[in-house]
Amino acid sequence: MSQPSVLPSVDAIEAERFRQFIMGVTDYAIYMLSPQGVVVTWNAGAQRFKGYHPDEIIGQHFSMFYTDEDKARGRPAYALEVARSAGKFEDEGWRVRKDGSRFWASVVIDPIVDPQGELLGFAKITRDITERHAAAEELERAREALFQSQKLEALGKLTGGIAHDFNNLLNVIMNGLELLRMSRDPAIVAKSIDTMTRAGQRGAALTRQLLSFARQQPLQQEPHDIGRVIRSFEAVLRRALPDQMRLHLQLQQDLPPAMIDPTQFEAGLLNLVVNARDAMDDGGNVLLDVSTISLGEHEVERLPAGSYVRVMVRDDGAGMTAATMARAVEPFFTTKEVGKGTGLGLSQVYGMAQQCQGTLTLESRVGEGSTVSLYFPALPQQEPRVTAGGGAGAERVLLVDDQPEVLETAISLFTHLGYEVLSADHGAQALETLERHPDIAILFSDVVMPGMSGVELATAARALRPGLKVVLASGYVESTLREQVPEIGSFELIAKPYRLSDLIRTLKAL
Repeated sequence: MSQPSVLPSVDAIEAERFRQFIMGVTDYAIYMLSPQGVVVTWNAGAQRFKGYHPDEIIGQHFSMFYTDEDKARGRPAYALEVARSAGKFEDEGWRVRKDGSRFWASVVIDPIVDPQGELLGFAKITRDITERHAAAEELERAREALFQSQKLEALGKLTGGIAHDFNNLLNVIMNGLELLRMSRDPAIVAKSIDTMTRAGQRGAALTRQLLSFARQQPLQQEPHDIGRVIRSFEAVLRRALPDQMRLHLQLQQDLPPAMIDPTQFEAGLLNLVVNARDAMDDGGNVLLDVSTISLGEHEVERLPAGSYVRVMVRDDGAGMTAATMARAVEPFFTTKEVGKGTGLGLSQVYGMAQQCQGTLTLESRVGEGSTVSLYFPALPQQEPRVTAGGGAGAERVLLVDDQPEVLETAISLFTHLGYEVLSADHGAQALETLERHPDIAILFSDVVMPGMSGVELATAARALRPGLKVVLASGYVESTLREQVPEIGSFELIAKPYRLSDLIRTLKAL
């Protein structure tokens, strides 16, 4: 009587099919390692891009795939230890084929344990992603090249304004030298030297700023007060706009720090201001507003809920259609005439914001202008600011002057003295700022300005805020001013040009 045949179990059949499937995969190297890292199985994918036949590799230690540099650093043993202790090891790096050539590998190692938790070995999956890695490196090189191109393009647009600034500084120095040659009066000599020194320092500061802006360097993110970065770059931003356009700054006090690369941030901000300029043919206003904002989940695309520093650039230009907005951040997309734009500016700014873990949003309507908003994750405040006098919390001052150079100098002086500074370049904007910021303690304004004069501004401001402290600055003789404008006697006066000591004395008198 014949013995009945023994049929394989269903589990055994499925296990064999699974083994054959794994062994036949060609896009991935899938193989098993012993607990010590010795290769015990080898599939078709591993043979295809590593070059070893199973007979050559089974029984060998998997460290032979690593570069000499990684082996010297103990990388293979580290990989197994992480997989054993953490439950998985993932990595990317160079690996070596049988012929000695290198490929960029994506690696996953998982520990295999029995029901009692005893380590049986490791499952290792490797994929050759050399082409993807090369493409990513090429994209990064292209991105850096585009960034440098944009900086050069922006600097080219600023050349006329920079030349104007330097001509003014050179004129001050040349005239001062002439006075030194002609005069022996110690007061004139001292004043000429002081004036030339200030001009030279301003020229040096402008040169340092341009060199910092134009230098080539990798992305270096560090915590920065974005308001302070903008203040130091304000003169360049103003020079990017023609005389018939005005830049208005609204910078929130006590901004939390944010992780940015200041050089790339400045380049991106300048691109936004230049774009706003190009959108307004016949003049207009560009508003640069920086504030802290709390976002809910999904309130802004791609951003988690949390606190952010928002940098908003708004113009009064022609606006964009929905179709244009949909493509606005695409590289090389532009609506400008040939030779007037590369289509890289907004794309670069968008990429910069994303690298800083933030994003860029667009709002626009045809005929109503455009608003570009950059969001950067806010970092925790380190410690409260302290005023020059040592008290917690600085007094807020509003500076008003229609001359950008004079306004910039005043901002620097007041900031040095420990004040929180807001600025405006004409009377109407100053009144709007006073209404929005009821905590402004001091109004410091030039007397002679186009449109609303400083005296008219001060009178309107006092009507709006009776307790407001007011200082008016003028180059005219005080007695003449009081004679011609009697109402000026209601306000504190300071004569131009004023020194830091003059400013301190006047502010103390308040």
